This record gives sequence, structure tokens and C-alpha cells, in this order.
Amino acid sequence: MPDPSQSPDPAEVLVVITNAPDAGTAARLSRAVLEARAAACVNRLAAVESEYWWQGALEQAQEWPLLIKTTRARYAALEAVIRQHHPYDVPEIVAVPVTAGFAPYLGWVGSETNTGAKPAE
Repeated sequence: MPDPSQSPDPAEVLVVITNAPDAGTAARLSRAVLEARAAACVNRLAAVESEYWWQGALEQAQEWPLLIKTTRARYAALEAVIRQHHPYDVPEIVAVPVTAGFAPYLGWVGSETNTGAKPAE
């Protein structure tokens, strides 16, 4: 764990939400994001029922949510990886800023997204 005094400002850490159409896609997206060092952690949640408007019609689908922990500095790379590997025409990619958090954890997110960071392909 990094030194908490080196922790980023909590506002620099983001939780990014996306949904996948199936468990296999969720696993592949998680792996791609982590291998690109675009995030420190991805939580793959259990399937949920989603209801939404798409192209003028009310739709219903089962989806697998992903909670992705990253930093503002790595957001563009993260979005690029998701867009490259996501099967949806318009995937949900929503970033929520962290307003407070455990300093050692926030420092870990920062260090894991900076260590060996590679630009998005």
C-alpha cells in the first residue's frame, strides 16, 4: 500500500459505471481495462434487469454492471478501452467523482493506474 501522504485528492479518483450484455463480455471488458492499466480495480456485479429507451422503443434486458476505479488522468484511456471492446453501439460509460475516501485506498488507485501506464490503443 502506498504512503497515504502521497494519496491523490479524492476528487481525482473516479468510479466509472458500465454494463455488459453477458457475463463473458463483462469478464473480457474487465481484463482489457486492467491490462491497459486504465483502472486499478473492476467489480463485476451480478446480473440486473435494465429497462431503457432505445431508438424510440422501450427495451428490457439483463445486464452485468461493472464498477471501475480509476483516476481523472486515466479516464480517456479507460473510455477508449471500453469503446474498443464493448459490443453496444452506445455503451453506458458514466464517471462519478469520489468526494471522500480512505486515503490508503485512494493512493492505491492512483499508484496502480500510474505504474506502467500505457496509452490506450
